Amino acid sequence: MQAAGGATLTEKKSGRPIVLFAVIAVLAIGIDQLTKALVVAYLENRPPIWLIGDLVSLQATRNTGAAFSLGQTYTVLLSLFAIGVIVYIIRTARRLNSIGWAVALGLILGGAAGNLSDRIFRAPAPLQGGVVDFFSVGWFPVFNVADSCLCVGVAIVVLLVFRGIGVDGKRAADQRTSAEKSVSDSSS
Repeated sequence: MQAAGGATLTEKKSGRPIVLFAVIAVLAIGIDQLTKALVVAYLENRPPIWLIGDLVSLQATRNTGAAFSLGQTYTVLLSLFAIGVIVYIIRTARRLNSIGWAVALGLILGGAAGNLSDRIFRAPAPLQGGVVDFFSVGWFPVFNVADSCLCVGVAIVVLLVFRGIGVDGKRAADQRTSAEKSVSDSSS
């Protein structure tokens, strides 16, 4: 698979993966926080704004749980889990050598940090705040930009894992071939 400029998604481009990772994470956090600020200022305590018939609307809600409002009594644990995910991603990012992984991890980091900031800084208390959600599509639970970033990032991770591409940009088959060659060279 090729990216812009003819480079493959697994090819190292002089630090580009880590820069791309950081830019995507910062943009995701920024867009998420901007949209949430607008929702709180203009939509909270108001009726939904219908965009496409009765299918798509903007409506402000607060979610103290995880996805689909599950686990609302575990807000502190969800906050601590998000902190763990963020630390893990930042540590993993040091090994980035794949454009695909840079995009995926940047989106996941941005989404996790965006929702974590709500849990830390919004009422009722630090690590217990309600995440601002506002997109409503049909029967699907209300969500926000951070949730979208998380879902897209995880989908890309699944695709990369399915294709056998590691964070370092190497394919699993290439790593096995190198390991097998090393073993056969040392045996001779």
